[in-house]
Amino acid sequence: MPRPTIEEVAALAGVSRSTVSRVVNGSSSVSSDALAAVHDAIARLGYAPNRAARSLASRQTHAIGLVVPEDTTRFFGDPFLASVVAGISSRLADSEYILNLLIASDDPDGKMTRFVRNGGVDAAIIVSHHASDSFVERIAEAIPVVFGGRPATVRTSDIIVDVDNLTAARDAVAHLIALGRTRIATITGTMTMSVSVDRRDGYRAALADAGLQPAGEIDGDFSEQGGAEAARRLLAQDEHPDAIFVASDLMARGAIGVLRSAGLRVPHDVAVIGFDDSPLAEASDLTSVRQPMFTQGEMLAGMVIDLLAGRRPEPLTILPTELVVRGSAPAV
Repeated sequence: MPRPTIEEVAALAGVSRSTVSRVVNGSSSVSSDALAAVHDAIARLGYAPNRAARSLASRQTHAIGLVVPEDTTRFFGDPFLASVVAGISSRLADSEYILNLLIASDDPDGKMTRFVRNGGVDAAIIVSHHASDSFVERIAEAIPVVFGGRPATVRTSDIIVDVDNLTAARDAVAHLIALGRTRIATITGTMTMSVSVDRRDGYRAALADAGLQPAGEIDGDFSEQGGAEAARRLLAQDEHPDAIFVASDLMARGAIGVLRSAGLRVPHDVAVIGFDDSPLAEASDLTSVRQPMFTQGEMLAGMVIDLLAGRRPEPLTILPTELVVRGSAPAV
């Protein structure tokens, strides 16, 4: 069937083409009778506005880009990113905007950057930002952006939604110390990311508070395989740790698998704390730092919408965290 036209809507509703256009674009300068007639005609014909034509006329795409500087394996396998995207999608469902996923660990030929800078999206949400992601900076220079997590280099114009990663990590390690653990190691995320540095620094601060020395700091690359390999390296030391603070639940699951394969009991021999409190933490009885990932996604989307409407959100929003205690590091 041919696609219904705006002229057909106008004829059925008994109004002018310009009146239909005003209704479709949300104008208030339409009488209630005309508004009802146009909506009835749209429903009967199954009319949908030509978004491409409207975009050319308004120079807007009504699309928001989610820029994730990671490879697809990390994006689709990380429960943190999945929860944030779910929150973004939930908020955009109540708006006129659609979400475009822009996933790339690098942009060597500038394809993604050109797409964005040439008007592919109206604004962008950037998550999982690395210090080496120079193409992200070029995107941020061209369109309104909001960062999920603190970028490697913060500019005065940046708008950021984050948690206090340093304090959250410090509190988690303090919990391990309160359990009587003294040989506490950490498996960090990728150290080119501010989130990883902050969680590592919180770990160090808690040990310093208690007069303890680190029992090992190994990068697990925010992947389950990386967490497993980091645990193997920790167990290869002269004396293995009696507790491990892990910077994500995904890495913690990999680490726990290795510990158990080595005949160690969790938490009796090695207590483990993760970060995110994703669904897999509950499923594996993992003590974890809960961060409101879905809420962060909702807020990121809402702030981008505010920017596009000419409203300026707060430059920095810090969401609360909570240590959720389970069997891998139970309370005393």
